[in-house]
Parts: sequence; structure tokens; C-alpha cells
Amino acid sequence: MQDSNEILVATLYKFFKVDDLVALQNQLYAICNKNNVMGTILIANEGVNGTISAKPKEIEKTLISIQEDDRFSEIEIKYSSANKQPFHKMRVRLKKEIVTIGLPEINPNKTVGTYVKPEEWNDIISDPDVILIDTRNKFEIKIGSFKNALDPRTTSFRDFPEWVKKFKQDKENTNKKIAMYCTGGIRCEKASSLMKEEGFNEVYHLQGGILKYLEQVEKEKSLWEGECFVFDDRVCLTENLEVGSYKMCFACRMPITEDELNDDRYEEGISCLYCYDKTTKDKKERFESRQKQIELSKLRGEKHIGGQQKK
Repeated sequence: MQDSNEILVATLYKFFKVDDLVALQNQLYAICNKNNVMGTILIANEGVNGTISAKPKEIEKTLISIQEDDRFSEIEIKYSSANKQPFHKMRVRLKKEIVTIGLPEINPNKTVGTYVKPEEWNDIISDPDVILIDTRNKFEIKIGSFKNALDPRTTSFRDFPEWVKKFKQDKENTNKKIAMYCTGGIRCEKASSLMKEEGFNEVYHLQGGILKYLEQVEKEKSLWEGECFVFDDRVCLTENLEVGSYKMCFACRMPITEDELNDDRYEEGISCLYCYDKTTKDKKERFESRQKQIELSKLRGEKHIGGQQKK
């Protein structure tokens, strides 16, 4: 990365048993804070999941320090870039799950599908006997996916188990090969654990997710179509892992196109065509008040949302 102003973004996760939740929280926060890193890391008894960003050398130092803990050996890491810091602060949070499916008995540390490396993914999904499932939410799938992937039409990963039960009702599906993918690999890994528990025998999932696939597979050989939604201020990434063409409605978090920005229902920070009819007048007024505070902070050269995590 030649641009000294460029920000390196590292998305990482690993399922492993964590007993010392608070100690690990303090440990990771101290490492990130020392290296001027921003982002969010989630810790639960089942493992660690997060996205962090900083200058390339600071990210490198951070990851070296994190991996000095043997539990983080072979941690799954994906890289992308940004022309400005996509996070406003550093948070390390304790959660019940590092990716919420709402079923504590589903644990990839116990049961998981077959990992498929990015360079082998095309062969798997080109097999006509394979059912390809996108485990992401419908607003993510809207802007990009692998061709012919099933869209469960979920609004939250919590909805996925219910979709699986309906999918399972077709007895032919249980005998099929199932291949699943998500943004960074964590949701489809947990989804593969669910599918195994539900009785599906041949279950495959893309190791490292779409981000690792785009990072490692040449564009000429890629079967990915569109852009990839990410959960930070960049909104989405292109096949080259650069900031994409979509913006975000900060009222409902939906990705929106340049044309949709010109819709009469769009007001920055207040509403868009997807949420205009779904939010009350009171909520719109609160959004409007928040947006004014943000704009005033910008005029003063301050950050409206920021600061570091408090003890």
C-alpha cells in the first residue's frame, strides 16, 4: 500500500472456547488502543469476531501482538482498504454469541461443515447437484451474490433457522450437497453447524467468505457478481476490494444507489425510499435532530460519534 493516508481494514474471527471473557476483553482492547486501532471486536464463550482498521503498520503490529496468544493461531483474517477511517472508535464487547443465530446449542467448535478454500469454490458451486445458499440478509444480497444462489430473504441471521426448517420440508433437499457462503466466513460456518444438526450430511462452506474469495481469486476467474456489503462506513466493496458505488441510509442502514439518493423520500440521516413509510413522525424528528448535531459537529471540526471505550 503506497498511499501513506490509506487505511488497512482487517476482518477476523475464530471459534474457540473462551473462559476468561473479561481478561481477554481487556487484553485485546489494550493491544488495539496502543496501536491507534479503531473498530469493533466481539467476544463470547464460543470465540472472537471483529473488524479493525488503522494504518498498515499499526494493523501489522496489532495482529502480531494478538497472535502471540496461542488461541489466535490460524485465525481467519481478510484484508481490504479504505481511503479514510471507517470506524469512529474502538470497542471490545462481551456477547452471548459472536454471530447471533439465537440457538446456544449450535456450536462450530463441536460440529461444522466442510471448509472449502476460495481457489476450490468455483468447482463446488459449478456442480449441478449442489444447492448454493447465501446465508446473508436480503439487503446484502440485493447488491451482489454468486449466480443461482438461494436467497432465504432473511432480515436477520436469527431468521435463518426458521428458513432451514422450511427448506428441510422438501425431503429431496436433505439428500443434496449444500454449499453456503457469507461475507467473512463466520455466518456460513455457524450455518453449516446448524445444517449438520438438522440432518444434512454433505455441507460445505466458503472458508474466509466472499472477502477472502475476492482477495485470492483472479477477477477473470471470479464467479462473483456485483458488490459486497460490509458493516462499516464503506457500505460495500468492489471485486477489487475497493470502496463500492452504494451509499447508506443511516436511518435504516439499507444500501442505496446514486439514483435512489435522488428519490424525494431520501433525506440524509432521516429517511429513504425503504424506510420512509415505516418510521413514525416522532422517530423522523429524532433522526432530524441527530443529523443536525452531526452537521454542527462537522462545521466545528469535531466528531459527533467518537471517543474510546470506557472501562
